[in-house]
Amino acid sequence: MMKCFISFRCVTILTQRLGYLLMLALIVVSGQAFAHPMPNSLVLLDLQPDGVAVELQLPLSELQLAFGKDVNRDASTLVERLGTELHAYILAHVRPVSDDNRAWSVTIRDMKVTPVEESASGPYQELSVNLWLQPPADASSRIFTLNYDVIIHQLVTHIALVSIRQDWEGGIYTAESPVEAGVIRLDVRSNTIPPLKIAQTNGGYWNGFASMVKLGIHHIAEGTDHLLFVLVLLLSAPMLAQGGKWNTFGGTRYTLMRLFHIVTAFTIGHSVTLLAGALGWLRLPSQPVEILIAFSILVSAVHAWRPVFAGREAYIAAGFGLIHGLAFAGTLENLDLPVTPMLLSILGFNIGIEIMQLFVIAITIPWLILLSKTVFYKGIRIGGAVLAAIAALGWITERFLEQNNILTQTIERMATYSHWVVLALACTSFACHILDKSRDRKAV
Repeated sequence: MMKCFISFRCVTILTQRLGYLLMLALIVVSGQAFAHPMPNSLVLLDLQPDGVAVELQLPLSELQLAFGKDVNRDASTLVERLGTELHAYILAHVRPVSDDNRAWSVTIRDMKVTPVEESASGPYQELSVNLWLQPPADASSRIFTLNYDVIIHQLVTHIALVSIRQDWEGGIYTAESPVEAGVIRLDVRSNTIPPLKIAQTNGGYWNGFASMVKLGIHHIAEGTDHLLFVLVLLLSAPMLAQGGKWNTFGGTRYTLMRLFHIVTAFTIGHSVTLLAGALGWLRLPSQPVEILIAFSILVSAVHAWRPVFAGREAYIAAGFGLIHGLAFAGTLENLDLPVTPMLLSILGFNIGIEIMQLFVIAITIPWLILLSKTVFYKGIRIGGAVLAAIAALGWITERFLEQNNILTQTIERMATYSHWVVLALACTSFACHILDKSRDRKAV
């Protein structure tokens, strides 16, 4: 009897230890799984006045488990091989409805396989699907319920991260900082996949217009090359040309009139091509446009050193403004808005550009006028022209070779301290003015 008890006891202990070892193994395996999480799906929404554009980013490894066919094999031909079946599969699992439960129509615009190089789970490939969700005639495109279970209906650990990438009426306009809308996943308690409610109730045309004004201000605040072109033209604005050289200060009234002509001409130039580019009437590859913008800075730098086109600065500003406007248009052309919101966007964006330009000019031109009255201005003007020319050559090289260089990186870092540059300009102008007055008194 005792032997049987001892044997039973040994078996019990052995079983417990085996259980502990099994639990430890499970913990190790699960820990490795959490250390290398599988990729999630992304659902990116572009809310527009007449419907919703959607981009699905579906990892192929997860899609294969749910779809039931080998999508990873020869992924480059996936759309050609299984496009029809994938089309039907996705439409069956994306079902938006309005508040009164009326179904929206869903159209697939295109599908393609793209690589994802950087992620928490390592590099992988995904199927990118662009959809168009069309609400009923009298339903809002900014308030709806998204029934979505692509992949999740079969792979219960999978989740879909939903973000609003664009909502013009709500002031969301950039793909660089989408707003999180929610997460779609299996609810373990009910064993269902709850739909996600999208309710962008605060918005309107005024919000969209105001957001475009802010975008224009932000674009110029970060557009060092655009501002540098105008500022370098202003270096010679206070001066009179004589004998192929910049001679003397032309007076405050003369300076302000030249400034008005230059800024107005530049505004007209970039407004024309901004309108044409944003509406799709005129498009050029971005590389030559960016190179020409850098070249415009080089030309204005040479003119600041010696008068190449004295008296014709407004024409040069208008001509190069046409080039700068094409670069501005690239910011708006991807909004894909109906006519009225697009026209408001162009107007608001242009107003933002002008507000920022005039602000920068307002905080710099008084010091340039003060400096131009002194004998020290020649050296400062030439020094500024040389620095601008070096910056322009750096940008031309970078944009031609499509490779960053240390010069342009330094310029961008310096641009973050622009407020200190303006302060230094103000202090320098006061110091030069005082020294010049002292010099005149000694001469008398």
